[in-house]
Formats: sequence, C-alpha cells, structure tokens
Amino acid sequence: MITAESVPRLRRGVRLSFDHVRETHVLLFPEGVLVPNATAAAVLELCDGARSVTEITTALSRRYTGVVAQDVLAVLSRLGDRRVVAWT
Repeated sequence: MITAESVPRLRRGVRLSFDHVRETHVLLFPEGVLVPNATAAAVLELCDGARSVTEITTALSRRYTGVVAQDVLAVLSRLGDRRVVAWT
C-alpha cells in the first residue's frame, strides 16, 4: 500500500525531459511516451528515489499554494498504474 512515507522513483528506462519544440514535459519509457500535465511533471521532477511522498508534498508546497498530500498520492498512484513510477 502506498502511504505518505513511501518513496517513489522513476522506473528503470523511464526519463522525464522537456520538449523545447512543444514547450512541454514528456515522459519517455520503453513502451511509449506520455505528456504529463504541469502538476504531474512537477511531481515527477521530485521522484528521485530519496524523497518520500511527504517530502515531495513539502517541496511542492514551497512552490505552489494549496498542495495536498492526498492529491500528490493520487498522481503518483496513477503513474504507478501506468508503470512509470516504482516504490522503494
């Protein structure tokens, strides 16, 4: 079960990069490409395998107002379902 203390990381072979032509983030993985929205991209940038969901939420709270841990968990859960995020 994923909790606030869980530590997400991008799965092996998954890379978040910025497409300067389209001016948006893209998530590259062996099976394809995802174009995450700005919220998901901000969360993914912090998925380094060292920060917990709580720490990611705190970091996002410094940049944006109204960040809720449950929303961060929901984004990460959906990305986990797509098999681009793993948990350590």
